[in-house]
Amino acid sequence: MIELPVYNKNGKKVETLSIDEAQLGNEVRPVLLKQAYVMFHANRRQGSARTKSRGMVEGSTRKLYRQKGTGNARMGTRRTVIRKGGGVAFAKTKTHEEYRQRMPRKMRRLANRNALLAKLVDNEIKCVDDLNFAQPKTKDFQDLLKALDVDRTCLVAVDTTQRNAALSARNIPHVDTVRVEQLNVFDLLNHRYLLVDKASLEKFVAGELNQTGADSNDKEAA
Repeated sequence: MIELPVYNKNGKKVETLSIDEAQLGNEVRPVLLKQAYVMFHANRRQGSARTKSRGMVEGSTRKLYRQKGTGNARMGTRRTVIRKGGGVAFAKTKTHEEYRQRMPRKMRRLANRNALLAKLVDNEIKCVDDLNFAQPKTKDFQDLLKALDVDRTCLVAVDTTQRNAALSARNIPHVDTVRVEQLNVFDLLNHRYLLVDKASLEKFVAGELNQTGADSNDKEAA
C-alpha cells in the first residue's frame, strides 16, 4: 500500500490516503508507458506538413554568375537545394499523411493507470482535500501551488464541478488543466506534478471513470 498525504489549501497535512498498487498495475512498466506515450503523441499530429521542390520555388532560373574566373565555387540557379530559400530535394507533396496509432483499450487503460503509479512512486502527486474555489482568482491558485511546494510544471485534474479552479489555473505559466476522466500517459509524463483532489483520485483509482484518456470527440480512443 502507498500512503499518500492529503493537504488542505494552506499546505497543511490533514489526512492520509491509502492506495493499493495492484489497482494501478502492481509495478511501473516502462515499456508499456513508452508505447502508450508514442501513440498519444502520434495521434496529435495533423499530418499537414508540406515542402516545395526546387521547381515549385519562385525565382529566376538564371545562373547566378559565370562559371569561371570569379574565384568562387561554380553555382547555378538560386533555387537549388543547397541555398537558403531554395527548394527541398524530396518535397512532401501528399495532401494528407496519417500518423495515427492504435492500442487495445485494456492496454491503454492500464498504461494511464500505470503512469499514475509512476507519479505516486516518485512522490509527484499533490492531493488536496478540496479543490473548489468560491470565484475564479489566479492569485488564490498561485498561493495553493506555493503552499504545496509546486515549483515545476503541474497538471491540474478537475471535474465538472471545479470550473472555478480550472479558470484560476489557466493563466499560470507551466500549469495545465485536464478533466479527471481524460488523464492519460502523455499529459502525466509531460508534467512534473499532478494536482488533484481526494474524491476525484479515489474515483479514478476505483475505476469509476473512463480512464482511456479519450476526448469526447476522439472516436478512435473511445
